Amino acid sequence: MRTLRSIALFVLAMVSLARIAGAQVPAKDPSARLREVLPADVAERVLARIADARSHQLPADALENRALKFAAKGVDPRNIERSINEQALRMDSAKSALERGRGSAAAGDEIEAGAEAMRKGVDGQAVSVLAKSAPHNRSLAVPLFVIGSLTDRGLSADQALQRVLTRLQARASDADLESMSSDVSGRGNAGQGRGDGDSGRGEARGLGKTGRPATAGPPAGVPGNSGNKPRGQRRGPPPKGSTAN
Repeated sequence: MRTLRSIALFVLAMVSLARIAGAQVPAKDPSARLREVLPADVAERVLARIADARSHQLPADALENRALKFAAKGVDPRNIERSINEQALRMDSAKSALERGRGSAAAGDEIEAGAEAMRKGVDGQAVSVLAKSAPHNRSLAVPLFVIGSLTDRGLSADQALQRVLTRLQARASDADLESMSSDVSGRGNAGQGRGDGDSGRGEARGLGKTGRPATAGPPAGVPGNSGNKPRGQRRGPPPKGSTAN
Protein backbone atom coordinates (compact mmCIF):
# COMPACT_ATOMS: atom_id res chain seq x y z
CA MET A 1 0.00 0.00 0.00
CA ARG A 2 2.81 2.38 0.87
CA THR A 3 4.42 1.67 -2.50
CA LEU A 4 1.19 2.40 -4.43
CA ARG A 5 0.65 5.56 -2.42
CA SER A 6 4.21 6.72 -3.11
CA ILE A 7 3.78 6.06 -6.83
CA ALA A 8 0.49 7.99 -6.88
CA LEU A 9 2.05 10.96 -5.09
CA PHE A 10 5.01 10.90 -7.49
CA VAL A 11 2.70 10.91 -10.53
CA LEU A 12 0.65 13.79 -9.12
CA ALA A 13 3.83 15.75 -8.45
CA MET A 14 5.08 15.22 -12.00
CA VAL A 15 1.72 16.28 -13.47
CA SER A 16 1.77 19.45 -11.36
CA LEU A 17 5.31 20.26 -12.44
CA ALA A 18 4.39 19.73 -16.10
CA ARG A 19 1.44 22.10 -15.76
CA ILE A 20 3.58 24.76 -14.10
CA ALA A 21 6.28 24.42 -16.77
CA GLY A 22 3.66 24.67 -19.54
CA ALA A 23 2.16 27.78 -18.00
CA GLN A 24 5.58 29.42 -17.89
CA VAL A 25 6.31 28.91 -21.61
CA PRO A 26 6.06 32.41 -23.11
CA ALA A 27 3.87 33.13 -26.12
CA LYS A 28 5.73 33.35 -29.40
CA ASP A 29 7.29 36.74 -29.98
CA PRO A 30 5.19 38.71 -32.52
CA SER A 31 8.43 39.84 -34.18
CA ALA A 32 9.40 36.23 -34.84
CA ARG A 33 5.92 35.50 -36.18
CA LEU A 34 6.13 38.46 -38.55
CA ARG A 35 9.42 37.15 -39.90
CA GLU A 36 7.69 33.85 -40.59
CA VAL A 37 4.67 35.26 -42.44
CA LEU A 38 6.25 38.14 -44.38
CA PRO A 39 9.05 38.17 -46.96
CA ALA A 40 12.39 38.89 -45.28
CA ASP A 41 12.84 42.38 -46.73
CA VAL A 42 9.27 43.45 -45.94
CA ALA A 43 9.48 41.98 -42.44
CA GLU A 44 12.64 43.95 -41.66
CA ARG A 45 11.10 47.23 -42.80
CA VAL A 46 7.85 46.58 -40.94
CA LEU A 47 9.70 45.65 -37.76
CA ALA A 48 11.87 48.75 -38.05
CA ARG A 49 8.74 50.88 -38.37
CA ILE A 50 7.20 49.20 -35.34
CA ALA A 51 10.40 49.73 -33.31
CA ASP A 52 10.39 53.41 -34.27
CA ALA A 53 6.75 53.70 -33.16
CA ARG A 54 7.61 52.09 -29.82
CA SER A 55 10.47 54.54 -29.29
CA HIS A 56 7.97 57.39 -29.70
CA GLN A 57 5.59 55.94 -27.10
CA LEU A 58 3.05 54.79 -29.66
CA PRO A 59 1.07 51.53 -29.20
CA ALA A 60 3.47 49.35 -31.18
CA ASP A 61 1.68 46.14 -30.14
CA ALA A 62 -1.35 47.31 -32.11
CA LEU A 63 0.83 47.66 -35.21
CA GLU A 64 2.22 44.15 -34.73
CA ASN A 65 -1.27 42.72 -34.38
CA ARG A 66 -2.43 44.67 -37.43
CA ALA A 67 0.36 43.25 -39.57
CA LEU A 68 -0.25 39.69 -38.34
CA LYS A 69 -4.00 39.99 -38.91
CA PHE A 70 -3.59 41.25 -42.46
CA ALA A 71 -1.05 38.52 -43.20
CA ALA A 72 -3.54 35.92 -41.94
CA LYS A 73 -6.16 37.40 -44.30
CA GLY A 74 -3.82 37.00 -47.26
CA VAL A 75 -3.22 40.71 -47.87
CA ASP A 76 -0.31 41.40 -50.21
CA PRO A 77 2.87 42.00 -48.13
CA ARG A 78 3.50 45.33 -49.88
CA ASN A 79 0.06 46.52 -48.85
CA ILE A 80 0.69 45.35 -45.30
CA GLU A 81 3.87 47.42 -45.20
CA ARG A 82 2.03 50.46 -46.55
CA SER A 83 -0.79 50.00 -44.05
CA ILE A 84 1.64 49.82 -41.11
CA ASN A 85 3.49 52.93 -42.30
CA GLU A 86 0.27 54.89 -42.70
CA GLN A 87 -1.20 53.71 -39.40
CA ALA A 88 1.99 54.65 -37.57
CA LEU A 89 1.76 58.16 -39.04
CA ARG A 90 -1.89 58.40 -37.97
CA MET A 91 -0.97 57.24 -34.47
CA ASP A 92 1.66 59.95 -34.22
CA SER A 93 -0.84 62.56 -35.41
CA ALA A 94 -3.50 61.28 -33.00
CA LYS A 95 -1.06 61.37 -30.06
CA SER A 96 -0.11 64.96 -30.86
CA ALA A 97 -3.75 66.02 -31.28
CA LEU A 98 -4.87 64.38 -28.03
CA GLU A 99 -2.02 65.83 -25.99
CA ARG A 100 -2.44 69.25 -27.57
CA GLY A 101 -6.14 69.28 -26.66
CA ARG A 102 -5.91 67.84 -23.15
CA GLY A 103 -2.47 68.98 -22.10
CA SER A 104 -1.49 65.58 -20.71
CA ALA A 105 -0.09 62.29 -22.01
CA ALA A 106 -2.41 60.12 -24.12
CA ALA A 107 -2.93 56.45 -23.29
CA GLY A 108 -2.13 53.77 -25.85
CA ASP A 109 -5.78 52.79 -26.42
CA GLU A 110 -6.69 56.45 -26.94
CA ILE A 111 -3.94 56.84 -29.52
CA GLU A 112 -5.08 53.70 -31.31
CA ALA A 113 -8.71 54.86 -31.32
CA GLY A 114 -7.69 58.31 -32.53
CA ALA A 115 -5.70 56.79 -35.39
CA GLU A 116 -8.70 54.70 -36.42
CA ALA A 117 -10.95 57.78 -36.35
CA MET A 118 -8.45 59.61 -38.54
CA ARG A 119 -8.36 56.68 -40.94
CA LYS A 120 -12.10 57.15 -41.37
CA GLY A 121 -11.81 60.84 -42.18
CA VAL A 122 -11.75 62.59 -38.79
CA ASP A 123 -9.05 65.27 -38.72
CA GLY A 124 -6.62 66.17 -35.98
CA GLN A 125 -8.51 69.34 -35.09
CA ALA A 126 -11.63 67.35 -34.25
CA VAL A 127 -9.57 64.98 -32.08
CA SER A 128 -8.10 67.98 -30.22
CA VAL A 129 -11.55 69.50 -29.71
CA LEU A 130 -12.79 66.23 -28.23
CA ALA A 131 -9.77 66.01 -25.91
CA LYS A 132 -10.22 69.62 -24.78
CA SER A 133 -14.00 69.48 -24.28
CA ALA A 134 -14.49 66.03 -22.74
CA PRO A 135 -14.30 65.51 -18.96
CA HIS A 136 -10.59 65.36 -18.12
CA ASN A 137 -10.88 62.19 -16.07
CA ARG A 138 -12.54 60.31 -18.91
CA SER A 139 -10.77 57.90 -21.27
CA LEU A 140 -11.31 58.97 -24.87
CA ALA A 141 -10.79 55.52 -26.41
CA VAL A 142 -14.48 54.58 -26.68
CA PRO A 143 -15.64 58.10 -27.68
CA LEU A 144 -13.10 58.13 -30.53
CA PHE A 145 -14.07 54.66 -31.73
CA VAL A 146 -17.73 55.73 -31.69
CA ILE A 147 -16.96 58.86 -33.72
CA GLY A 148 -15.28 56.68 -36.33
CA SER A 149 -18.24 54.30 -36.31
CA LEU A 150 -20.71 57.15 -36.82
CA THR A 151 -18.75 58.44 -39.82
CA ASP A 152 -18.97 54.90 -41.25
CA ARG A 153 -22.75 55.24 -41.00
CA GLY A 154 -22.84 58.41 -43.05
CA LEU A 155 -22.45 61.26 -40.56
CA SER A 156 -19.85 63.93 -41.21
CA ALA A 157 -16.93 64.10 -38.80
CA ASP A 158 -18.34 67.34 -37.33
CA GLN A 159 -21.76 65.78 -36.78
CA ALA A 160 -20.28 62.68 -35.18
CA LEU A 161 -18.04 64.78 -32.93
CA GLN A 162 -20.93 66.96 -31.78
CA ARG A 163 -23.15 63.98 -31.00
CA VAL A 164 -20.48 62.29 -28.95
CA LEU A 165 -19.53 65.50 -27.14
CA THR A 166 -23.17 66.11 -26.20
CA ARG A 167 -23.41 62.65 -24.68
CA LEU A 168 -20.07 63.01 -22.90
CA GLN A 169 -21.13 66.28 -21.31
CA ALA A 170 -24.26 64.50 -20.09
CA ARG A 171 -21.95 61.94 -18.39
CA ALA A 172 -22.98 59.07 -20.65
CA SER A 173 -21.27 55.76 -19.94
CA ASP A 174 -19.12 53.94 -22.50
CA ALA A 175 -22.00 51.48 -23.01
CA ASP A 176 -24.36 54.39 -23.75
CA LEU A 177 -21.90 55.79 -26.26
CA GLU A 178 -21.48 52.42 -27.97
CA SER A 179 -25.25 52.21 -28.44
CA MET A 180 -25.20 55.41 -30.50
CA SER A 181 -24.09 53.62 -33.65
CA SER A 182 -27.30 51.57 -33.72
CA ASP A 183 -29.34 54.77 -33.42
CA VAL A 184 -28.03 55.99 -36.77
CA SER A 185 -29.54 54.54 -39.93
CA GLY A 186 -27.08 52.18 -41.61
CA ARG A 187 -26.23 54.29 -44.62
CA GLY A 188 -22.82 52.77 -45.22
CA ASN A 189 -20.36 55.49 -46.11
CA ALA A 190 -22.87 57.62 -48.00
CA GLY A 191 -20.68 57.15 -51.08
CA GLN A 192 -17.61 58.60 -49.40
CA GLY A 193 -15.43 55.56 -49.97
CA ARG A 194 -13.84 55.36 -46.53
CA GLY A 195 -11.98 52.28 -45.39
CA ASP A 196 -14.04 49.40 -44.02
CA GLY A 197 -12.98 49.06 -40.40
CA ASP A 198 -9.99 46.87 -39.69
CA SER A 199 -10.45 44.45 -42.54
CA GLY A 200 -7.58 45.93 -44.52
CA ARG A 201 -9.59 45.89 -47.75
CA GLY A 202 -9.85 49.66 -47.85
CA GLU A 203 -6.14 50.18 -47.35
CA ALA A 204 -5.34 47.42 -49.81
CA ARG A 205 -7.31 49.43 -52.40
CA GLY A 206 -4.92 52.35 -51.93
CA LEU A 207 -6.21 54.61 -49.16
CA GLY A 208 -3.93 57.46 -48.24
CA LYS A 209 -2.68 58.63 -44.86
CA THR A 210 -5.95 60.30 -43.91
CA GLY A 211 -8.01 57.20 -44.65
CA ARG A 212 -9.57 58.76 -47.76
CA PRO A 213 -9.04 57.32 -51.25
CA ALA A 214 -7.67 59.36 -54.09
CA THR A 215 -10.89 58.81 -56.04
CA ALA A 216 -14.44 58.09 -55.00
CA GLY A 217 -15.07 54.43 -54.25
CA PRO A 218 -17.94 52.12 -53.35
CA PRO A 219 -19.42 51.89 -49.85
CA ALA A 220 -17.47 50.00 -47.19
CA GLY A 221 -17.53 46.24 -47.56
CA VAL A 222 -18.17 46.33 -51.31
CA PRO A 223 -15.19 45.52 -53.56
CA GLY A 224 -14.34 48.04 -56.26
CA ASN A 225 -16.30 47.73 -59.50
CA SER A 226 -14.79 46.69 -62.79
CA GLY A 227 -16.11 47.28 -66.27
CA ASN A 228 -19.81 48.14 -66.38
CA LYS A 229 -20.98 46.19 -63.35
CA PRO A 230 -23.65 47.99 -61.30
CA ARG A 231 -22.26 49.67 -58.16
CA GLY A 232 -24.17 47.46 -55.75
CA GLN A 233 -23.26 44.14 -57.41
CA ARG A 234 -20.57 42.14 -55.62
CA ARG A 235 -17.84 40.42 -57.51
CA GLY A 236 -16.47 37.05 -56.66
CA PRO A 237 -13.66 36.79 -54.08
CA PRO A 238 -10.34 38.33 -55.10
CA PRO A 239 -7.35 36.12 -55.86
CA LYS A 240 -5.57 34.99 -52.73
CA GLY A 241 -2.91 37.44 -51.61
CA SER A 242 -4.44 40.49 -53.28
CA THR A 243 -6.74 41.99 -50.66
CA ALA A 244 -8.30 41.06 -47.36
CA ASN A 245 -11.71 39.41 -47.20
